[in-house]
Amino acid sequence: MAYDEGLAETLRDALDGLPGLDEKRMFGALCFLRDGNMICGVRNAGGLFRVGKAAQDVAQALPGVGPAIMGGRRMGGFIEAGKDAMADDAIRDGLLTMALDFTATLPPK
Repeated sequence: MAYDEGLAETLRDALDGLPGLDEKRMFGALCFLRDGNMICGVRNAGGLFRVGKAAQDVAQALPGVGPAIMGGRRMGGFIEAGKDAMADDAIRDGLLTMALDFTATLPPK
């Protein structure tokens, strides 16, 4: 599994101090979880965020953001952010906020 370590460190810094935070390799990415629920992940091609189905259209309207496709199937509630989107602090932080807001509604696993 290949991922951008610099981007992983950026997300670690942004999530620092979040209760219940953990890292796990899954979906071909290094993923960050809160109480067992995936928040986001970083891959070599960019990032993956769990924003929830209600926010996915808003997230996908951002430049460089599109649907998350795994095994040829759309992952509902997840979006992918390309490298340019991940390099843009405002876009990346907005996606992270959406993901944190959504995962805060989920029960711990």
